[in-house]
Amino acid sequence: MEVKTQHGADYSAAHLGSLLSLMQYEYTFAGLGNRKVPGKVFLKEALQLTGAEISYNCFPPGAAMPFSHQHREHEEIYLFLSGQGEFMVNDALFAIAEGSVLRVSTGGIRAYRNTGTDDLRFIVLQVKQDSLQQGTIDDGIRIPGQVAWPVVLQTA
Repeated sequence: MEVKTQHGADYSAAHLGSLLSLMQYEYTFAGLGNRKVPGKVFLKEALQLTGAEISYNCFPPGAAMPFSHQHREHEEIYLFLSGQGEFMVNDALFAIAEGSVLRVSTGGIRAYRNTGTDDLRFIVLQVKQDSLQQGTIDDGIRIPGQVAWPVVLQTA
């Protein structure tokens, strides 16, 4: 399945559809002999991202990462949307479920699995570790005046 996108001078928008349809997406993983991994979609290209990578993921019951991994430069932030499972970082093992949020540094060797009876759905953000120079509130610039909402709604 292909991600629906829309681009303008200062934005990119993507629409994946319902979280229930995540298993329709498939990622071909060259590092595993071009194995097709259902339920995974990366958004770097679709959104023309330049400072982060985002992936939506769905692990059906019983699914697990087929290998441990870590990153050279990127920390990862995991946002769990539904389901339950276990996450391992180095020698620490802990439960994850809807509402769990986790950051793993470049030094963390990680793997995770779905231990529940429902799909484990989550978003992963990859950003360069130690690259954030200021908080988002300090980075924002307020534009004076009223918000002028366009009459025509742009759809993806």
